[in-house]
Amino acid sequence: MKLTLIYPRWPKLMRQTEFHLPPHGPVVFAAALPPEIAVTFVDENLEEIDFDDRPDVVAISMMLTIQVRRGWEIADIFRRRGVPVIFGGIATMLHAEETQAHADAVFLGEAEGRMEMLFDDLRRGQLKPVYDFIQDPPPIETVGTARRDILRREFYNYKGVQMVDLVHASRGCRYNCYPCCVAYLGGRKFRPRPIERTIAELAAIDNNRLFIVDNSLAQDTQWELDLFREMIPLKKKWCCHPIEDNPKVLDLAAQAGAWYVYQAIFDTSDYIRERVKRYHDHGIGVEGTILLGLDEHSEDDIKRLIDFLLKIELDLAEFTVLTPFPHTQAWEALHREGRIFSYDWNDYTADQVVFHPKQMSAQRLQELLAYAWDTFYQDEPQPMKMSKLFAQVIRKEMADNTYRPRRRELRDQAFGKQIAREHKHNHLENPLT
Repeated sequence: MKLTLIYPRWPKLMRQTEFHLPPHGPVVFAAALPPEIAVTFVDENLEEIDFDDRPDVVAISMMLTIQVRRGWEIADIFRRRGVPVIFGGIATMLHAEETQAHADAVFLGEAEGRMEMLFDDLRRGQLKPVYDFIQDPPPIETVGTARRDILRREFYNYKGVQMVDLVHASRGCRYNCYPCCVAYLGGRKFRPRPIERTIAELAAIDNNRLFIVDNSLAQDTQWELDLFREMIPLKKKWCCHPIEDNPKVLDLAAQAGAWYVYQAIFDTSDYIRERVKRYHDHGIGVEGTILLGLDEHSEDDIKRLIDFLLKIELDLAEFTVLTPFPHTQAWEALHREGRIFSYDWNDYTADQVVFHPKQMSAQRLQELLAYAWDTFYQDEPQPMKMSKLFAQVIRKEMADNTYRPRRRELRDQAFGKQIAREHKHNHLENPLT
């Protein structure tokens, strides 16, 4: 049976440097398929969809709310041409009821151990409208190595520099943060994969640079210590969401190749200042993820926060506005209070205000988002800061003898050198020298 697996296109944040990472959901889904299913993957962010193709079935994997309308359009075209369409992925779970109108089947939950049943139904022409396993996750031991062989590797680099591959060591999250839907999607129970399975997958990835996409690694101290200790011999270089603020954990993370972290920065406290410093003391970079528009945010608070970010020497910062995605506490509160003014999912980009903030107008919050980007990157543009992070990882790779330069013509176009030319900052060090 031939299956075309499609990842719909989606726009980057308005001020974000344009690059593309290999998507994680599709390769995890592909690993759960029965072996007789022949998979062709299309990342619409990087290639066109052949709507004249006639596979036996199309599967659409949607991660983000801003992919759902495009996903529905794709499905409608194929279904009009007689090709059945199955939906899955995070955004499908968040928008399940609406998606059913565009699908032959909607799969909700984690795919491992469930695909044989679904494809048996497909062969018999008896697909169910909904396969709902959100409350019944499979045993974490059944999660296998993702099918990265379906990816076109040449797509996922930036100016000749190899980007990261995505991998996960756990599912679920014991936290339930106000703007986050993970508690709904993966449950409140932390479910770590067996460490030996995670290590085997990490070792098998033909890329030294990884993004461990777990919601937070800071959920079980002993597990973190055991995982990082086993990762040290791999000499991989990786980024992730928060690491536990514990000296032993941070030290082992650094030894295991921690490159940088995405760290939420929610106030101007000494704790945050010291948290960032402790990462830096261990040679770990920090990209701050800064959410604007919470009820406690006044205009002055946001301006003070931006000034604070400049003082604590973040390596990068990504600014978004509070976006009330379905199945989050933010959605429940703002919808109940009648403060959401747009329900057009194409507006849910995290850089467009779709609700009425408590202490300012929606327009003013939108202006402050632009102010945050402009102010933080005024003296050193985002691509330059990115080049410094890549210089850091290349130095670590060279120290470990794991740096593998690509063809000379790509080296001549290397990241730091190219950015230096583009911005006419000739003093910028070339990170590949």
